[in-house]
Amino acid sequence: MKKIYLDVCSLCRPFDDQNFIRIRLETDAVNLILSKVKQNYYQLMKSKVHLIEINSISDDLERIELLELLKNYGKSLKVEQKKVKLRIEELLLYNFDLADASHIAFSEFYGSIFISCDDKLLNKCQKYINLIKCLNPLTFCEMENLK
Repeated sequence: MKKIYLDVCSLCRPFDDQNFIRIRLETDAVNLILSKVKQNYYQLMKSKVHLIEINSISDDLERIELLELLKNYGKSLKVEQKKVKLRIEELLLYNFDLADASHIAFSEFYGSIFISCDDKLLNKCQKYINLIKCLNPLTFCEMENLK
């Protein structure tokens, strides 16, 4: 089963302003991906970074729904903390912010496909990340031929 790692930006997409076509399309893609997770087509990986970021969300409904999603469908593996920390520090040298560097380091450690709606982050990933695929939810759905 393929492992996927959605950053918090992607997980929050269904809660964003749906008046913009791009956001609606990405929301549909995220929902499609999550429906396939629930059908056991993919393994949704989670990390402590998810929990830290989600717990800081001020909207109670959004925060509770995301925590329940990760509790029910997210999988985590025991990680080598020193190895992940070293990778985070390396990514910080390439000007990734701490949260993004942490998500990517965990995704790499898990060997999962990294999915984000953040264009700037994905562009940076194209330059510096070659251990895993880093994709927008729409691109992932197209690549996997999800319907």
